[in-house]
Amino acid sequence: MSQRSVAIGDRHVGDGHPVYVIAEIGINHNGSVDIAKKMILGAVVAGADCVKFQKRTPEICVPRDQWDIERDTPWGRMTYIAYRHRMEFTADQYGEIDAFCKQHHIDWTVSCWDEEAVDFMESHFDVPFYKAASASLTDIPLLERMQATGRPLMISTGMSTIEEITTAVAALDHSRLMVAHATSSYPAPLSELNLRMIQRLREMYPTLPIGYSGHETGLAPTYAAVALGASFLERHITLDRAMWGTDQAASVELGGLARLVRDVRDIETSLGDGVKRVYDSELGPRKKLRRVASVEV
Repeated sequence: MSQRSVAIGDRHVGDGHPVYVIAEIGINHNGSVDIAKKMILGAVVAGADCVKFQKRTPEICVPRDQWDIERDTPWGRMTYIAYRHRMEFTADQYGEIDAFCKQHHIDWTVSCWDEEAVDFMESHFDVPFYKAASASLTDIPLLERMQATGRPLMISTGMSTIEEITTAVAALDHSRLMVAHATSSYPAPLSELNLRMIQRLREMYPTLPIGYSGHETGLAPTYAAVALGASFLERHITLDRAMWGTDQAASVELGGLARLVRDVRDIETSLGDGVKRVYDSELGPRKKLRRVASVEV
C-alpha cells in the first residue's frame, strides 16, 4: 500500500492504485429513478467504479426568501422549495438505487449538503465514502459530521482560496481524507481549469490522495489530470446534454464516459514507474539499428 492511499470499501485510492472513476449523476436524473438506473447501467458498461448522487434537506439548503419564488420546471410551474423536494429521492427510492448498484457491482455514494442529509444516509445505507461539494468546503461542522461516521471523506476545492482549503484540511482526519481540485463553473472554461493545482496540492499534502473533479466540456483535460497525478476522477454524466437541468451542459454522455474510462486505463498503463530500462521488445531493434556500442563508464 502506498503512503498516499485511503481505503474505500475493499480497495484503495491513491498512488500505486488504479484511478478511481466516479460518474456523478448528481441531479441529472431529474427526479426519476428510471433515468438514474439508465445512467447507472451506462456507468457500469463504461467501467466506472462509482456513481454519485446529491442529498439535500431542502428547508436547510434553500434560503427562506427563495422558497416561494416560482420557476418553470419539467413538471410545470412551481415554487422553488417544491421543485427542490421533487428532485430529492426518498429512502425507498434510494433503496431501489442501492439494490440496483449491488446487483450490478458498482459503488454508489452521495454528496451531503447538510447534517440532516448525513443522518438520513446513516439511518438507511452503508456507502463506502462521502463527498463534500466545493460549496461546502467552508462548512467545517458538516465536514466533521461526515468524517464522524467513520467513513472516508472526499472534498472538492472549487470556488475556494488556498486559505479555505488549508483550514478545511487542517480540521479533518488525514487518514480518511481525499482532496479534489476543481473549478466550479458549469461548464468551466479551459483557461480557468488550472490543472497544475493538482501538482501543488500533491506537494502541499504528501500523504493525501489528490484527484480531479471536472466540469469542462470534452475529455482532454481529464486525461491531463491523470498524467499530473490525479488518483481519482469525478465527471458529471447525462443521458443527453440537451436534457433539462443546470448541470447537463457540463456533463459527459455515456459514450463519452466509456471513452474516458478506456483512455484513462491506457494512460495509467503507459505512465510506468519512471525507471529507465531497456525492454525485451527493444533488444531486436537495438541490435539491428544501433551503430555504436555503448561505452561503460
